[in-house]
Amino acid sequence: MDVFGSFALLLAFVCALYALVGGIAAILTRHALLIKSARQAGIAACALIFLATFSVVYLFVTDNYSMAYVASHSNRDLATFFKVVALWSGQEGSLLFWCFLMSIYIFSVLIAYRNKHGELMPYVGTILAGVQLFFLTISNFVASPFKALAIANASGGLEYYMRADGSGLNPVLQYPEMIIHPPNLYSGYTGFTIPFAFALAALLGRYPGEKWIHLTRKWTMIAWCFQTVGILLGAHWAYAVLGWGGYWGWDPVENASFLPWLTGTAFLHSVMMQEKRGMMKVWNVWLVFITFMLCILGTLLTRSGVVSSVHAFAQSNIGSWFVGFLSVVLATCLYAYFKNRDYLKSENQLDSIVSRESSFLFNNLVLLVACIAILSGTLFPVFSEWFTGSRISVGAPFFNKVNIPLGLLLLFLTGVGPLLAWRKTSGESLRRNFAIPSAVGVGGAGLVILLGARDLYAIVCYMLSAFVVATIAMEFYRGAKVIRARSGLNWLSSAMELTLRNTRRYGGYIVHFGMVMIFVGLAGQAFNKEVQKEIGVGGTVKIGPYELLLQAVDQKQEKNYVAERMIVEVMKDQKPVMILFPERRNFPTNQESGTMVAIYSTLREDLYVVYAGVNQGSDVPTIHVFLNPLVKWVWYGGVVVVMGTIVALVAPRHAVLVLSGSKVPQTAPGFATAVPSTATLREGHD
Repeated sequence: MDVFGSFALLLAFVCALYALVGGIAAILTRHALLIKSARQAGIAACALIFLATFSVVYLFVTDNYSMAYVASHSNRDLATFFKVVALWSGQEGSLLFWCFLMSIYIFSVLIAYRNKHGELMPYVGTILAGVQLFFLTISNFVASPFKALAIANASGGLEYYMRADGSGLNPVLQYPEMIIHPPNLYSGYTGFTIPFAFALAALLGRYPGEKWIHLTRKWTMIAWCFQTVGILLGAHWAYAVLGWGGYWGWDPVENASFLPWLTGTAFLHSVMMQEKRGMMKVWNVWLVFITFMLCILGTLLTRSGVVSSVHAFAQSNIGSWFVGFLSVVLATCLYAYFKNRDYLKSENQLDSIVSRESSFLFNNLVLLVACIAILSGTLFPVFSEWFTGSRISVGAPFFNKVNIPLGLLLLFLTGVGPLLAWRKTSGESLRRNFAIPSAVGVGGAGLVILLGARDLYAIVCYMLSAFVVATIAMEFYRGAKVIRARSGLNWLSSAMELTLRNTRRYGGYIVHFGMVMIFVGLAGQAFNKEVQKEIGVGGTVKIGPYELLLQAVDQKQEKNYVAERMIVEVMKDQKPVMILFPERRNFPTNQESGTMVAIYSTLREDLYVVYAGVNQGSDVPTIHVFLNPLVKWVWYGGVVVVMGTIVALVAPRHAVLVLSGSKVPQTAPGFATAVPSTATLREGHD
């Protein structure tokens, strides 16, 4: 199977190379046979990548320890589903997995549009083949997962070697969430290849109109949704496994995943400007280009060892390949832009600063400023080492100081946008639209102050959250009121009908509501508490309304590790609530250890308990307890964001106007019979 997989991967490289060269020839000659053969070569490359990926999975599941990658990341006692996870646990396999996910997108695009958009698709297929060829070059010749183990024999030659067992999977990856976190995050990274290919193809081919935006909107939303889920799952994994009490620490790899999400979010908002007013064409093209390049940069940071992170792979020489590829991509984008920039002329100008157009513009500016701030802070240690010879790290205080105000401004714009009209908003309209949301926002701020909040940023966040929720509620109320008056449906059915008639608009509002929930959860960090204490059996720790009693410390033997755990009884108001079992796990295969946090979670707060170790001098265990308010709102908010994205992806239901029959009066002499005109009902406003 190793030979089969290696050959399939090499053949995929050949097919991708032909798809690239043949695609360029097809563009130049417009020869129908070349266009078809280049497309089929691209499809064949995808199918071969599927076979190569399944071959690696088979090698893991069958414990083939003659393969270096399998021996380094698995062992016989590892559960089967973790053996599948091991595919993306290391450098070589994760790059192949990247190729696999990207091939799913490419295969889908080439099949879906095989007989459509004849002027655009040859460019798209060629660009996709070029990206695919780069990753296949890495997987075949730089970081192949099919390298075999060998030892020197008596004659000095090399012979294949099969290890009795592998080194095992990294303990921090032996967590169920790691089965779905990397696939989601990688699906986001690779998915942005599709809008990049269409944007570059439209610019190179001077494809008329905004058709490329309509074609790529859903692909972009799918990639953005996967990126969102991947980021949140990674945050939850860090929260539940790493044991430091938080879920976002501005780690370089966390930042690398967040950067394309920011620019992708900006693109999804600004495309509406191009669709409605023919504006921001340059913005949109470059937002897509930058989003794709940030995905590649994130991969570079993760895999080159340039930055230090618990999420990063080991130091390797692969970084120069990604730097070279980024340079080629940037040069190609600049060439296409300067050659055809007249194609991107705006059809309209901004009429008023108080308009929906300006809210989208400010939204994009805030997102880009945040992106630049995070990127500069992430790369600052690298640049400081280049210029001064010493690595100076930028910590969480810098990122929080810059991004908390930007996040609050973004939250404000989320509520303002729907209240403004296109082109220009009158003063009377401003007073009418802002009155209720502003009152609700002020009331929300007053309520949290009465409840004891004193942190300024937290109070402002809750005020703006109430403001945005009121705005969203008003939008649903106004639309549902019209439908209810016409159809007689109840309020809930009217709101559902409204959403289905304009899924893009109201699905977006659901996404915004989910983001408000996430902001509410993030603001809860202002009220975090923690206690660390050495306690023996029978000892107690008090934090907030909870009292924790250590009942016992024991060990349990599992197939792949030995766990030392605390048995902690949680009491609230002198009443038992539950028993928690925080653990420290030791993995004998690779002599590593890991933490399993115990969490008692409610909508109000998380009681987060860590077995921090044993004092070697006194042999007394140490417990580290955190009380983290509103954390669950972050995870539930993510679920709502995904639900809203799914709604926005659904095709809208068109309203139907039913005209009742009526008798036509007899035409008076001398008058021609009137010809009835076609009636059209337009629902929704966007």
